[in-house]
Amino acid sequence: MTEPALIDWARVAELRREVGADDFGEIVEIFLEEVETGIDKLRGPVLPEGLEDLFHFLKGSALNLGFDRFSVLCRSGEIAMARGDRAGLDLSATISAFDRSREEFLAGLPALLDGARSGTPQGPGHS
Repeated sequence: MTEPALIDWARVAELRREVGADDFGEIVEIFLEEVETGIDKLRGPVLPEGLEDLFHFLKGSALNLGFDRFSVLCRSGEIAMARGDRAGLDLSATISAFDRSREEFLAGLPALLDGARSGTPQGPGHS
């Protein structure tokens, strides 16, 4: 099975169309702030209480903004916690996927926005 891409740029473009150009930046900012808060909880000492709900929240947020690989890892974490399988968690991979996704997203966002202004909203790597 191949690993999902970090960012689903088609989903990002779709979200931008759905909410409109004026609200898109605010949604991105809120998403990043809320997910950073959740990720910070994973960076410190992690207690199992509430972890399933946290992974569920992170997964949903990630799917909304096209953070594919991160969403898959959050789903795995959510399932592991639902089963009571703390050993099944790979917190470092989840955190790393978010960090790499955020970096790629922020680097590729200008290409998406430029493409939208020219009438072809796509992320980086598309012609």
